[in-house]
Amino acid sequence: MYVTEITSAQNPRLKSFVRLMEKSRERRETGLFLVEGFREILRCIESGYTVDSLIFNAGRAAEEQLSILEKRLSGDTRYYSLKDELYSRLAYREGTENFIATVKERRLALSDIVFKKENPFPLILVTESVEKPGNIGALLRTADACNADAVIICDPLTDLYNPNLIRASVGALFNLQVATCDSSQAIQWLKANGIRIFTAQLQDSQLYYNANMAQPCAIVMGSEADGLSPIWRKAADARIRIPMLGISDSLNVSVSAAVLCYEAIRQRGIR
Repeated sequence: MYVTEITSAQNPRLKSFVRLMEKSRERRETGLFLVEGFREILRCIESGYTVDSLIFNAGRAAEEQLSILEKRLSGDTRYYSLKDELYSRLAYREGTENFIATVKERRLALSDIVFKKENPFPLILVTESVEKPGNIGALLRTADACNADAVIICDPLTDLYNPNLIRASVGALFNLQVATCDSSQAIQWLKANGIRIFTAQLQDSQLYYNANMAQPCAIVMGSEADGLSPIWRKAADARIRIPMLGISDSLNVSVSAAVLCYEAIRQRGIR
């Protein structure tokens, strides 16, 4: 393992890493994104992503963890060591075990989605124009926990490889089939594959536990501010809602998605 030591804040390579953290344009143009944390990097590798560079805190990174990562990385991976004050310019959060990787993006089209053989009925989680990266990350974590076949992000307002999104997903992003497209494309694909559309909405809807989810279905979530657009309301096979018994008229979108996805799991008799 050959390690390049970065000692200056003016180092061009360090500046490129900072741009990857801060700018979605840089991620799009280079096809790279940052993954922070030993556990997250391992999950990334295990899911078949290609790690371009491994960056570690020279004074704090555990040798045992560095050795584990080295054994799992390809011979083309580049290694960079940074002193604590320079590493802190890249660290998006505390407690990351002092490892950050630059990873090659993997974009998935709807036509690339493969249904899981172990799922008798496909379960798809769909979002429309959800803006906050943390919410999307939490939605991905729910989809992974429920063994969903795929997540479709429609009309995205945030970068799929935003560092906060990856952090909130706790690496679940790497274990999922995630496609981005516009709403009309998603609806066409769902209908063509015989997947019933369940839209989460307050108006003209039934309580979610009265809907039959023991069949191929897509649970569709809109933004907390605006809900779902008319195109989804029109395409819905069933419109469902979660009862709200207090003064609030809705839950956080990621919490709502968890409630609805686990109802699908319950109805399918999965233990």
